[in-house]
Amino acid sequence: MVKTKDDPNKVLNTEFNHYLFNTGNHRRAYEFMGAHLIEFEGKKGVQFTVWAPNAQNVTLAGDFNNWGYEEMFPQGSTGIWTCFLEGLGENVLYKYRIRRHDGYEFLKADPYAFYSELRPKTASIVKELGGFKWTDGNWRGRSKRVPVNEKPMNIYEVHLGSWKRHWDGTFFTIEEYTKELIPYVKEMGYTHIELMPLMEHPLDDSWGYQITGYYSMTSRYGEPKDLMAFVNECHNEGIGVIMDWVPAHFCRDDHGLLLFDGTPTYEYQDPNKAANNRWGTTHFDYGKPQVHSFLLSNALFWMDAFHIDGLRVDAVSAMLYLDYDDGPWTPNIYGGNTNLEGVDFLKKLNTVIKEEYPAALMIAEESTAFPLISHEIEKGGLGFTHKWNMGWMNDILRYFELDPLYRKQHHNLITFSFMYVFNENYILPMSHDEVVHGKNSLLNKMPGDETMKFRGLRTLITYMMCHPGKKISFMGNEIAQWMEWRFREGLEWIGLKHENHQKHQHFVRVLNALYNEHKALHEIDDSYEGIDILDADNKEESLFTFIRKGKNARDFLLVICNFVPVERHGVKVGVPFEGQYEEILNTELKEFGGTWDYSQNVYQTKDEMMNGKDFSLEVTIPPLSVLIIKPKRIKGAK
Repeated sequence: MVKTKDDPNKVLNTEFNHYLFNTGNHRRAYEFMGAHLIEFEGKKGVQFTVWAPNAQNVTLAGDFNNWGYEEMFPQGSTGIWTCFLEGLGENVLYKYRIRRHDGYEFLKADPYAFYSELRPKTASIVKELGGFKWTDGNWRGRSKRVPVNEKPMNIYEVHLGSWKRHWDGTFFTIEEYTKELIPYVKEMGYTHIELMPLMEHPLDDSWGYQITGYYSMTSRYGEPKDLMAFVNECHNEGIGVIMDWVPAHFCRDDHGLLLFDGTPTYEYQDPNKAANNRWGTTHFDYGKPQVHSFLLSNALFWMDAFHIDGLRVDAVSAMLYLDYDDGPWTPNIYGGNTNLEGVDFLKKLNTVIKEEYPAALMIAEESTAFPLISHEIEKGGLGFTHKWNMGWMNDILRYFELDPLYRKQHHNLITFSFMYVFNENYILPMSHDEVVHGKNSLLNKMPGDETMKFRGLRTLITYMMCHPGKKISFMGNEIAQWMEWRFREGLEWIGLKHENHQKHQHFVRVLNALYNEHKALHEIDDSYEGIDILDADNKEESLFTFIRKGKNARDFLLVICNFVPVERHGVKVGVPFEGQYEEILNTELKEFGGTWDYSQNVYQTKDEMMNGKDFSLEVTIPPLSVLIIKPKRIKGAK
């Protein structure tokens, strides 16, 4: 609650705020835009502020005036309108009534509202966000001490509308997720939860990616302080929280941002640049400073108010290219297809986030070869901390979907990623997009009978865990769901009644723990110092062997991948040091759903050069499997 003795309409609407907003440099425009509970000369009420630069007039409508007319006052030539209404409090419903210059009037929801009605209703709701007692100080302190690329990052991607549902089809609340999802994620050994968009959106089918309320946590799952409690509990349990964020385009519904004051306000004037025909949405105009203030403030809002640890920025390609969409496009001033304003905005965004939250994750979902996405701005990059490796994902799924008989002709799909693996700080994605729209679940992508499918899936995710790069996997992958993702219902938890699914979930839990424990799998994810490829050319047997390394010479793991269902005997693999080695993972053990009763335990090196190493091991490799072997007692390593 703000207290002041000034003009109530000037409480938050200072000239300095207006200046920063209109020059595109306001980092926290949400602190004065929108609806705020204030106190003026002992009188409590709400100050409403909206940007509608080309409106002839703006009035306030709500349940407090029977959706009539409450005068709002223009703030000079700033394009900002404001009013203070005494006696109003939390949970008031409201909209702005905009009058165009031709006299036509229409209602718009508040772009800066902190809360909104549950769809299909569309009114904004006055909500106080202050007062929550955070207890995550230790987490926030720890996150700053170790460089992010040296820590394990194994993200569990969640759509809150379909992780679980009640028996009658209604949503779980965030309060219920706090009690169920967080313990589950901790038990499974994931390091982060990534939430698909929680901003207000009218259509469930959009999964949250077509937004109308960028500052409004969707009312589907509870209230804003419920989300604060969820994040706080995640942090206290050692789990980071990432949120999907969509600054590329917005929903076209009438009550949203589209033609907000009757003219292109948040979007481009040029229809070729404004329209996203493929998604039926509208692009933000990155040339407008007020849009900069809106989006910069929004990114910081989720970190300020909800302690979100980072943002996965959706559809970055649509921000980088003018011709990324279907249909006509307008070249830039040099005749090219790069959206120069979009590039400048992304650099500005990442600069601001790094200044305000140096440890924050800024992850680009970007599918093209645009260079230096995750490189420092000072070195010509865009400044993201990470980029999804979509090329790796497409190649590896294409490979695993092949009948094993034909994999030797496509061995390059396994090895090609090592040509560019350190060009960016990559995250390897097995996301929601790969298990929907007829693409099948991960389990059902695997060829063969049920035994072969589970065997292939264990091999896939183990190879993923050993490949350089951080990891993200969509909910349901860990229980080997048969059906692809269906956003209108919960996951197939009933499958855990069956032994194969129980054992697969157990396997994922063991694999996650192994990844977290061994520095070799996560400490050097950004350079060739973290990997030593032993044999990438054995396409005839579809074998691939490499060593993952940490900073300490003793922190290394030998990874042997067999991508076909043929057991291989007497396979010789080079190792760097003489001594004893032990098997720490065999994906074909019976406890995981395989056929092997026992591990191969301890190996003794032979004085026989192999793969460019002075010593070697001789191993048997189960069919369609991965072996991970670590040094036990070795000589020469310091």
